[in-house]
Amino acid sequence: MNKRIKVIIPAFNEEESIAKVISDIPTIVDETIVVSNNSTDTTEAIAKKAGATVLTENRRGYGYACLKGMEYVASLKTPPDIIVFLDGDYSDYPEELTKIVTPIIKEDIDFVIGARTKHLREAGSMTIPQEFGNWLATNLMKLFFGAKFTDLGPFRAIKYDKLLALQMEDKTYGWTVEMQLKALKKKYSYTEIPVKYRNRIGVSKVSGTVKGAIFAGVKILGWIFKYSFKK
Repeated sequence: MNKRIKVIIPAFNEEESIAKVISDIPTIVDETIVVSNNSTDTTEAIAKKAGATVLTENRRGYGYACLKGMEYVASLKTPPDIIVFLDGDYSDYPEELTKIVTPIIKEDIDFVIGARTKHLREAGSMTIPQEFGNWLATNLMKLFFGAKFTDLGPFRAIKYDKLLALQMEDKTYGWTVEMQLKALKKKYSYTEIPVKYRNRIGVSKVSGTVKGAIFAGVKILGWIFKYSFKK
């Protein structure tokens, strides 16, 4: 695999998990970029010690952190071929990154989602609001766009030039669904790869709170309906 691969990891107070995430990332990755999203613990110091490039984004929001990572990548002299997004809470299995990028490398697929299929999920790793949100969002995308997505999983890979063409803009909870909707609109080739999923280390900042779950749901549905009626 001679593709240049960079990983972007948004992280808010993940001092207990971030080193584990970084250490499990396969050696095919060219650079691991951790974006500390206004962390108040030792996430940044631990990530640096573990060998990651560490950036700071003080504006809270998943999308803000991802956009900060993309801004850094755009400043590099040599652009990557593939960008992988991965969470910093150790709920994903970073070693499965090889599976996620293989369709891009071997089959020239544009975009790959790591799908957290039920039989591969650890008990309790997804909350009821998460499961319902995934079901609703993916079924609406199927209804409106004929999509075949089954998950809004954060573990995903995309060709770098295709990512730039999406002109991503969501700053908070709608980042994942925005990417999927825009990929559908642009008729990108895509596939899902079943991945394992475990209980995260620490408390979720989205699904772990009522406020987070509600805001995430509103944001996700907002993007879907926006694109449903957009020419």
